[in-house]
Amino acid sequence: MLPKPYLKLLKIINEIKVFAVDGAYIRTSIDSQFTNFGQHYRFPFIPRNEFWLDREANQGETQYFVDHLLVEWELMRQGKKYEVALAQADRVEQRERAKSVLLDSVQKNPKKLPRLVYRRMLKLYSRGCAVWLVNGEAVRDFFYIDFTEGGHDLVYKFVPARQIWLDDDLTATERKYVFLHELHERNLMAQGWNYSRAHDSASAIEQSCRLAPQLLQSQLAKEFSLDRQLAGDR
Repeated sequence: MLPKPYLKLLKIINEIKVFAVDGAYIRTSIDSQFTNFGQHYRFPFIPRNEFWLDREANQGETQYFVDHLLVEWELMRQGKKYEVALAQADRVEQRERAKSVLLDSVQKNPKKLPRLVYRRMLKLYSRGCAVWLVNGEAVRDFFYIDFTEGGHDLVYKFVPARQIWLDDDLTATERKYVFLHELHERNLMAQGWNYSRAHDSASAIEQSCRLAPQLLQSQLAKEFSLDRQLAGDR
């Protein structure tokens, strides 16, 4: 049995082992900034010759992520800064996504796009903003390749007004923590905070609730109340 956070060895590429890992465990116990995937030069806790991919709720993007990591890992190994490596890796990944079945189907029939993006509204969370579970692969294919976990209209122009989107790759257990992050961040930005400051605050709140889940409901209640107040102000 593999130790935490390892779930499965997916493949070996030359000297590099590609593992599926428990992203929820990593975000709670090691580093809250770990998202869909990572490699050593971005996340030093990952062994040098390993790529870690968060387990996908919906399979289909593994090869895109591996292609991305191969570029990012090699450039950072050569001493390039993360931002430079990320930009180049995104370009490679984008070229691969341009060949996707999803992209081809929408090019043939653009009216399919909304049906591909929206999975279902999460009524439990939609008390002010509309909260949608979305097809993360479609969002990365058509709108923004670095979309991970969630987002909202005050950060992404492609998200309609007063909507929060949650990636369907998230497990149901993790969804509530990411929603808290997005709602808190949005509430702060609606009050004039810039994204960087609001994101840092949201990350801290999210992490505190991951470590102490009993705090989650009271924190959500505060954010729901503030969201209603801000909506009334407008």
